[in-house]
Amino acid sequence: MREFRPRPKRYQVAKFGLKQYEKRVKQIFLPFWCALGVQYGETNNEFSHIENERTVKPLYHDIAEDIIAKINNGEFDTKLPTEQALMNQYNVSRNTIRRAIDVVYQRGLLRRVQGSGYYINQLPSTSKAILNLSVGTGGPMHSAEYHLTSHVVTFDKILAPHKLARLMSVVDGTELYRVVRLRFLDDVEYSLECSYYLTSVVPVLTVDAVNNSIFGFVRETYGIRVTSSEDYISMEALQPDQASLLGREVGDEVMALSQLNFYGNNSLFNYSTTYFVYPDLRFYVHSSHLSSN
Repeated sequence: MREFRPRPKRYQVAKFGLKQYEKRVKQIFLPFWCALGVQYGETNNEFSHIENERTVKPLYHDIAEDIIAKINNGEFDTKLPTEQALMNQYNVSRNTIRRAIDVVYQRGLLRRVQGSGYYINQLPSTSKAILNLSVGTGGPMHSAEYHLTSHVVTFDKILAPHKLARLMSVVDGTELYRVVRLRFLDDVEYSLECSYYLTSVVPVLTVDAVNNSIFGFVRETYGIRVTSSEDYISMEALQPDQASLLGREVGDEVMALSQLNFYGNNSLFNYSTTYFVYPDLRFYVHSSHLSSN
């Protein structure tokens, strides 16, 4: 007669040990948890929701932002520390530091001198203000000595009309936040900004955020960071409402910057057009050529 052996119904923690038990459970069930949008916590042994794509951010980006902040506040004013010094400062690998430096370089803030390291780009001082488009949307486009403030003209929700819906690749009638702001650089009239945000991505936008940094609020509240943008610079004739707000004549031509901003896996969340009227304003764009890489 065949010997009867009871069929085990579950893995016994005492038999396998806690670590082995957890490992075996994850081997069996992890594919199903991932499919359901759940992951098992490695450090605190608890279940947690998988990070949404808009909140995932590589470590080197955090380091790059910190380096950029140090450049803007003058802590790094002439040259970056050596790779080894940065590795020690941030306690990361050489590869991570190099990727962070590459991000800063692409923002137009550095130049490389072969055999000597990376030097801080000193932008020309012949203009009162230089708009650095290379830093990307939401970044510090001006030197630290300039202070940008806002006067909110309009802050409401609208249903996207046909033309705007096409620009943002959404259906007509999609709900949007609309923000119209007059902006001042050191109390001098600087620009008129008209921007739109998808409420499906940014469900709540506060008055405080609109009066200060919208992109900072979106980043801190929703983990949304601009990963790419499409920028269009053009000369535009002011319409009556725009001319009235800016104290200009209808039809006056000004420099305009239109931007489509994307996050995560190339998902659009914002469209804006900014009309610049600041005197002696200059635009700076950094470019690198494939042949030089």
